[in-house]
Amino acid sequence: MTVTLQRQRFSSSAALALAAVLATGHVLPAQQTSNANLPSAPSSVLAQQEVAEGRAAGSGIVFTAPGKTSGPGGITVELPLNGPLPLSLDDAIAFGLQRNLRIKYDRANQRTVRGDEYSVVNALLPSLSVSGQASAQEINLAALGFKPSLIGEFGLNPSQFPTIIKVTTIGGQINADQRLFDLSAYELYRGARREAAVVDLNALNGRGELVLAVGTAYLKVLADQATLTNAQAEERSSKTLFEQATDRLKAGVGINLDALRAQVEYQQRQQSTIADDAQLAKDTIQLNRIMGLPAGQQLQLTDTAPFAQLADMDLNEAKATAYQHRKDFLSLQAEVDVYARELRAVKYQRLPTLAFNGDYGVIGVPGAVYHGDFTATGSLKFPIFREAAQRGQEQQVSAQITNLQQRVTDLRVAIDSQIRSAMLDVNAANELVKVAQSNVTLAQQELSDVRDRFTAGVDTNLAVVDAQATVTSADSQLVSALYQYNVAKLQLARNTGVVETRYRTYLGK
Repeated sequence: MTVTLQRQRFSSSAALALAAVLATGHVLPAQQTSNANLPSAPSSVLAQQEVAEGRAAGSGIVFTAPGKTSGPGGITVELPLNGPLPLSLDDAIAFGLQRNLRIKYDRANQRTVRGDEYSVVNALLPSLSVSGQASAQEINLAALGFKPSLIGEFGLNPSQFPTIIKVTTIGGQINADQRLFDLSAYELYRGARREAAVVDLNALNGRGELVLAVGTAYLKVLADQATLTNAQAEERSSKTLFEQATDRLKAGVGINLDALRAQVEYQQRQQSTIADDAQLAKDTIQLNRIMGLPAGQQLQLTDTAPFAQLADMDLNEAKATAYQHRKDFLSLQAEVDVYARELRAVKYQRLPTLAFNGDYGVIGVPGAVYHGDFTATGSLKFPIFREAAQRGQEQQVSAQITNLQQRVTDLRVAIDSQIRSAMLDVNAANELVKVAQSNVTLAQQELSDVRDRFTAGVDTNLAVVDAQATVTSADSQLVSALYQYNVAKLQLARNTGVVETRYRTYLGK
């Protein structure tokens, strides 16, 4: 058997497409790929099945899934729950892994590749079929050239031989077809199995990216909440200062400048509160989108922004972990193996192929004896005048292997630089948090002192306004530094390939 392996555009699904050529003679469209046996994520407060039902596992809280309504054209639209939804970081990640559209797409892609793999397997298995038939015919012998007068020459009576006869037959048959020796098809089958591993690894890579995205969005909402809380506190403090300045002016012991300055400061804090509240709402919408929840769903985050120093990590150990667990790196290596098997499949086309096919059945007329009939055929085929095409295919596949190997090398170098950068970010953010905490303490102490001086009439409220601005800036820097520190730790976990399984460890939860 001679098979032409055509390559118009090779993706990581080439083995499946080429094997399908052997099985059906048609080229399958290239599938996008995206699992190694890596540890699963820690169990969340919301198990995935319970997330789908909207039930909080072990918490005693039961809530219904987001409502649905039919929009124009019969499109189903989810409606948010009534009231805020209690949500921990584990719950948010569980929602994302269950409902995010990319994860759903990856699952569908995995099923597609599994179906293509079955088609490849079927090409190597014996093909058996059973058929039955019954036929009734009426034949006009005269129309076929039969002359009854010719019977008389043999001493027979021509009138005993009718020119129109009826024939009824019944039969059954079993057909078998099996390739006995075809190394090219076998290598394509092995490549198809590796292709499934590529798809699974890409799916795991998508899960890791989603965990990072959900965790970052969750931490951003926590930071927004802290910022809004600080802004509201500063607004209340400014309002108190404004009221004090107004009272002093009315009592004749204050000046109009202090009252105006306090009013401006109060209104500026109101503006900050409004802006921070809007930013919180927008980031909540983004978190809902990543989790696959309705955009208008209100959330009640049950976790607080964690602050736990990450233990020192050895660079070489971190790189070794990444090379073992980074799904994008493992996926490229598996794809190299897919192409290598395809290259062997192309080379094996020079070998002969051995196949067998046959059938056995019975046939006869009703009420009479049935006779068996069978055929058995073995075929040995040698490819001839195919060397030029095969060499061209070998060069194409070899070029793809070289390209992938270069990508593997480049990604290995990139992983090294990514881990180094992430470690620097973690260390720098950790120091920023410590400095920001000290600044908040000093700024609050300064504000307390100048307030006492203003209350005692020793100083104007200008110093109080400046001190409040310093506290606001220090609080904002602390919130920002804490957010950057936690995100940097998540990014380091992502760069080492363990964010889905160890995000709690890296965050210190």
